[in-house]
Amino acid sequence: MNLLKLSGSYIKTKPLNTLLNILLLALGIAIITVLLLASKQVEKSLTQNSRGIDLVVGAKGSPLQIILSSIFHMDYPTGNIALEEAKKLSRNRLIKNTIPLSLGDSYQGYRIVGTNYDYLDLYQLEVAEGTRWEKPLEVTLGAAVAQQSGLTVDNTFASSHGFMDDGLNVHDEQQFTVVGVLSPTQGVVDNLILTSLESVWQVHDHSPEADTTHAEASHDHDHEQNHDHDGHVHGSDEAITKQGLPAEGDQITSLLVQFRSPMAAVQLPRYINERTNMQAASPPFETARLFSLIGVGVDMLQGFAYVIVIIAALSIFIALYNSLKARRYDLAVMRSLGASPQLLFAHVILEGLIITLVGCLLGLLLGHLVIYAATQLYARPGQLGIDASQLLTEELWILVGSLVVGLIASLIPAIQAYRTNISQVLAER
Repeated sequence: MNLLKLSGSYIKTKPLNTLLNILLLALGIAIITVLLLASKQVEKSLTQNSRGIDLVVGAKGSPLQIILSSIFHMDYPTGNIALEEAKKLSRNRLIKNTIPLSLGDSYQGYRIVGTNYDYLDLYQLEVAEGTRWEKPLEVTLGAAVAQQSGLTVDNTFASSHGFMDDGLNVHDEQQFTVVGVLSPTQGVVDNLILTSLESVWQVHDHSPEADTTHAEASHDHDHEQNHDHDGHVHGSDEAITKQGLPAEGDQITSLLVQFRSPMAAVQLPRYINERTNMQAASPPFETARLFSLIGVGVDMLQGFAYVIVIIAALSIFIALYNSLKARRYDLAVMRSLGASPQLLFAHVILEGLIITLVGCLLGLLLGHLVIYAATQLYARPGQLGIDASQLLTEELWILVGSLVVGLIASLIPAIQAYRTNISQVLAER
């Protein structure tokens, strides 16, 4: 006797009932899968994109906003800080190195980031095609930017003021030239257009004198490096503008700070917040605060999903229990033809496991499809660090847990099938 075929035949006898059970279970599993994929991958992305950054210094405002805008490039900056003040901070003995960022423009919604080569070293970025930027108005594209925008080496483009892809406020008088494309990293850098600080300053300062000053300074100081006698980069004002000298009154958006010693974590944030016009934000602290803020909502959704799974299990139990009553005679006939009680027990258990397995697999697939749709509709590829095609180990445990739920839901009907009284059932017939 083929148990699998037999169980499948009984499932097909009540298709609407079976479909309802499968959809209920699939909905609960899909919600759990979406939350699992999103939370795990976003947490990994946050850790990956903030590695090597001990502190972010920006204009007074929300520390979380500073982190989101300067590391993850998902929010608007709180403002600009004076370059002279940033240079003064970079000379602090507790600071090993500072990496300046200058934001404000974009191309097709991709942010243009003015910085120096230390930013490439921070994320261990490699150039896949062409070279890294050297002169003002030269840019190196992130992998996703090159793929989605269609820009290639030697192409030129004009940036738009702000971060919206609306085609307004275009700096037509200043054309950027693509000189290279970075290798993909699966990080936020893939969605950035990197250039020098001088490029950002030059685009926003259209006076001929300012353009000449920046061009000459950049030419005189190309490839200048800020190393001590041992070859290590140290924190100083030269590190901020190592690819060119700034004009008087220039500003930057933020500084990515690397500590020289653990003592800096205690002293620097308080010093910056209380004795300067700048704001210090700690990436680990702010990301933990972010997760604590959204954690309540995630927990509520998870609780809702578990309730749905429990309801689905009860539905499977009720369906099997009612089905068992309707086919008591069939089971008695099977017993009279030689089927053992153990066989009938396994038959009902298998029926419940089939329904559970189909519902779980459908839920996992639906969860991945929801993640894929969300990343395509609401974010650029890789911007959130979420990949719908990635399979997590925890999904295997979801599958195992679902089968256990199906087993428990099938247990009582299976026991009743095991205890089927042949003579009594046939006599009632």
